[in-house]
Amino acid sequence: MTREELKATAIAMLDRAYIPYSHFPVGAALECSDGTVFTGCNIENAAFGPTICAERTAVAKAVSEGHRDLVRIVIAGRSKDFCVPCGTCRQVLREFAPDMEIICLNSAGEERTFTLSELLPHSFGPEYLL
Repeated sequence: MTREELKATAIAMLDRAYIPYSHFPVGAALECSDGTVFTGCNIENAAFGPTICAERTAVAKAVSEGHRDLVRIVIAGRSKDFCVPCGTCRQVLREFAPDMEIICLNSAGEERTFTLSELLPHSFGPEYLL
């Protein structure tokens, strides 16, 4: 999938977000090394704690389908600023791809690209538990 197609896929997920409380939709498109793409949107809950972010939705779908080889993710929002992953999502992404590419979009479709290690320096990973 091209970069532009991946961005369009993430943007399309904005309309699927379940956001009755924050009214802040987030869409994600996660690409694996074999080209398989998994999508996600944020899904809120009245208790707030059970809320799941778009990025973690996409990761859960990928892992549950046997994919752990994450390469890049596009995260789209409808705010003026770039939609970057929260700390919890950064840690979940780190579990599978410490150097993955993260493409963050704003409401104008502009992008800013990071590596995960830029967003989560000195991270804690599975190798610390061995």
